[in-house]
Parts: sequence; C-alpha cells; structure tokens
Amino acid sequence: MRIEWKITKKRGNLRPVLSYCAQLEDHERALALPVVSIVSTIPRPEEERQDYCYPGLFERAPDYRPEMFHTLEAPSHKGHAWTRTLVLPWREDNLYPEVDASFALLRRAMEDALEKAYGSEPMQLEGSVRTSAGAQAKIAPGVMAEKFLRIAAKAAAHREGAAF
Repeated sequence: MRIEWKITKKRGNLRPVLSYCAQLEDHERALALPVVSIVSTIPRPEEERQDYCYPGLFERAPDYRPEMFHTLEAPSHKGHAWTRTLVLPWREDNLYPEVDASFALLRRAMEDALEKAYGSEPMQLEGSVRTSAGAQAKIAPGVMAEKFLRIAAKAAAHREGAAF
C-alpha cells in the first residue's frame, strides 16, 4: 500500500485541508483485502463545511477540546487509488503531528489485514466416491439376471436367423 498526503492552507482565517491518496499494490489486491479504516487522532472541526474559522470561535475558542475525529481509509481489492480531502482545525502554529501518527496507525491496520489474508493458505481438494460393497451385493443378482437374459435373447435371435 502506498499513501501520499499533503496539507495545504491559504493565508488568513482559512482552515487547512488534508488531501491523501491511498493505493494498493498488485500483490495486495491479489489477496482480496477489504476496505481498511481507522478512527484517527486528527480532530474534525465543528462546522467542517465552513472553510474558515474566526478568532474565538470553534477550535479557536480558549476552552476548545476536540470531540470528533476523522476516519482514514485504504481501498479494498476491488477499488482503485482514491483521493480524500479532510478539513483540519485552524491552528496558529500550523503543526499537525497527529496526521503522520494517524497514517502510521492506518498502515499498521492495513498490515494486520495483509497478514490475516496471507495467513489463509491456498488449497485444493479432490475426491471421489464409489458404490459401496453393501449396495453392490444388493443389486448384483438383478444386474446378473439382466445380463443373462440379454445373452439368451441374442443367442435365440441368432438361432432363428441361422434357420432361414
């Protein structure tokens, strides 16, 4: 799996945006992995549709404590690379160490899923069954009688044909 991410922010009271692209490699897709997702430690701002945050409001309030967190995902084996964008809370220092830490958590969850899928060994079973000896013993007299009757009928037909 490869994950690439970047955070961009414009000058002013605008909130930063985290964009990330997650892509499985061919050998990972071959294991039929499901979507892997984690609840990250990246705070999801209140009113996240609002691309700005004024001083004193929401995450810029003095008593702000994050209550919601973003979910990070890696695609399933059926999916293809995707890009997700997440709005981050405004911060004066522009530092977001939880982003790197959260992608490390996603990588660990993905590696766990890979190990579990890889642990499911390949297999091939083949078999056959035959009529049991008991069943053969029960039907043998009827089968033999039918064969004898056919032989007798052929012999009689052959005698009749030779008489002409």
